[in-house]
Amino acid sequence: MNTFGKAFTMTTFGESHGKALGCIVDGVPAGLVIDEAFIQSELDRRKPGKSKLETARKEDDKVEILSGTFEGLSTGTPIMMVIFNGNQKSRDYDNVKDLFRPGHADFTYFHKYGLRDYRGGGRSSARETAARVAAGAIAKLMLKTIGIDVKSGLCEVDGIKSESFDFNHAKTSKLYALDAKVEAQQKEAILAAKNNHDSVGGVVLTVATGMPIGLGEPLYYKLDAILAEAMMGINAAKGVEIGDGVASTHLKGSQNNDEITPTGFKTNHAGGILGGISNGDDLIVKTHFKPTPSIFKAQDTVNTKNEAMKFELKGRHDPCVAIRGSIVCEAMMALVLADMTLLNMGKKMEHLQNIYKK
Repeated sequence: MNTFGKAFTMTTFGESHGKALGCIVDGVPAGLVIDEAFIQSELDRRKPGKSKLETARKEDDKVEILSGTFEGLSTGTPIMMVIFNGNQKSRDYDNVKDLFRPGHADFTYFHKYGLRDYRGGGRSSARETAARVAAGAIAKLMLKTIGIDVKSGLCEVDGIKSESFDFNHAKTSKLYALDAKVEAQQKEAILAAKNNHDSVGGVVLTVATGMPIGLGEPLYYKLDAILAEAMMGINAAKGVEIGDGVASTHLKGSQNNDEITPTGFKTNHAGGILGGISNGDDLIVKTHFKPTPSIFKAQDTVNTKNEAMKFELKGRHDPCVAIRGSIVCEAMMALVLADMTLLNMGKKMEHLQNIYKK
């Protein structure tokens, strides 16, 4: 499936080495100010080639809005955005045309469809996430009008964990690090892996503030369930935690429960969600990314005829995909929340009466 969401939807298209990629965002209410400079700034945060910590592939990632706006406002019709590829080196993939790269989707795509675009992984490439970031920027613009803010940063790299979470620092960090005290160690780990023709994994912390109570559609469209789906749909994501996540399994109920006072919850172990519905506290999600499978070490694999082969990768690749993955996590959380806010609008009669009663 290439469409995400129910009321606020995103459909993406395009491949890593194709002419272009992009998205169609539908369900955006008419009258939203479409800040093109902001949308471009979000893409600039995700685009490749900004430092030695990322792939050397350089793309401007200039976005063009083709429909759905008029005089700077959304019209209520589908917003189509396109990003043209400009720095493909498809010849780098000639040696993988008939074999499967370990850790990639080559094997499964080929066996599912009987063919595959081997140039950079085609549709399965993380390059597709540029379209998600563009769509997420539209969602962020909508959420901003109701006071919801989404932010993210890297809280762990190669087992080096952040002890504090400073989102303002993450905005200025080349790896979007949340803890300045361990940032140098995290950089060293990434560069050491890169110099050794290897890669490392990482963990992204994504938080939404200004959350209302009531977002989430039980039982089969719960806020936490859809957030997990959204994050797990990002390339290289292998695990998602809401609130305390796995750590909560080591607690007693008396420790894990968030006690309630007239002024709010005492703690936020739940990560802002109870029963699949937002409780008004900050939304807290951690997404775990595996090491980038694109490494420059000789590996065993097979070709399309199932013959054993030795394989050495060429091309330009991220030594830690979690760095740019943090921007994608923000976009996906924003898309989920935009969808949930629209779905929640008709849950009480007073909502309908406020719109339609004369």
